Amino acid sequence: MASISHVLNKPGDPTIGLGCMNLCHAYGTPLSETQALDALRNAFDMGYRHFDTATLYGATLNERLVGQALAPYRSEIFLASKCGMARDPELERKVIDGRPEVLRRQCEQSLGRLKTDHIDLYYLHRLDFKVPIEESVGELGRLVEEGKIGGIGLSEVSADTLRRAAAEHPIAALQSEYSLWTRNPEVATLAACRELGTAFVAFSPLGRGFLTGKLEDVSSLVEGDVRLGMPRFTEQNYPLNLARLQEALALAEQVDCTPAQLALAWLRAQGDDVLSIPGTRSVAHMRENLAASEIQLPADVVARLDDMLCEVDGDRYSEAQLKEIDTEPMPAVGG
Repeated sequence: MASISHVLNKPGDPTIGLGCMNLCHAYGTPLSETQALDALRNAFDMGYRHFDTATLYGATLNERLVGQALAPYRSEIFLASKCGMARDPELERKVIDGRPEVLRRQCEQSLGRLKTDHIDLYYLHRLDFKVPIEESVGELGRLVEEGKIGGIGLSEVSADTLRRAAAEHPIAALQSEYSLWTRNPEVATLAACRELGTAFVAFSPLGRGFLTGKLEDVSSLVEGDVRLGMPRFTEQNYPLNLARLQEALALAEQVDCTPAQLALAWLRAQGDDVLSIPGTRSVAHMRENLAASEIQLPADVVARLDDMLCEVDGDRYSEAQLKEIDTEPMPAVGG
């Protein structure tokens, strides 16, 4: 798909995309490669067209899976990936590096893994505080001129950083965590996006599973699950947050949809320039999530949801992770 519009897709395409990270990264035991390939093909067959991956996910495995599964449908999909944060095999940890030469090299490598000659939307995965944003975006702009990427995205940056970047090159999209449970973008970045004509892409729109109501006890989380290191999911904070969720779960029953669909439909109601990319390993959940793109909530329901879950116990990231992002904070209620 060559064009990048304000809503990042063609007319008629669903406003909900697929975040591919979960297939092999961050949530415990990953799917086998065969299972992941089947899941991606099923997603395409059921109507997903916007697929979001990154160099970091699965230490490049995620991009390779997306490329292998979706290359036959390349002209029909909107393909997004990310650079500037990758796992260093020698250091055995992730490294944030926004130097121009690194971004160019990672783009070339991503093109190969994704089996394509261009990536529709290429994000700077994290701001490198050691490299001026203008330098990173300037190099991405040259990749646009060369036809290797269709547009530039930023992830987890502040409104001020977005404006600085946009002064260097138009920014097609900003991706950050946004959901009923995470309202940080409402502080400043949503307004900045609209000021600049930049689309907003919400990752973790289901609150990393919290908003589905299906995670009743964090003791069920397995080793390797990123949520184990997040303050919102501690044994102290999670029950407090779960108690606040009950009102939304009851509202979902009233409007005859699942809690996940309610959360996604609320995001859809925030504007045509707001897209969501829920991730899941379950084909059934993929289908459930995609169906939310057809749900239009009544204005009074949206207004009720606007006032729910505005208070949260615990930050959304650990202290170490918070130091890696540039977004405007919201104060947490508790620890």
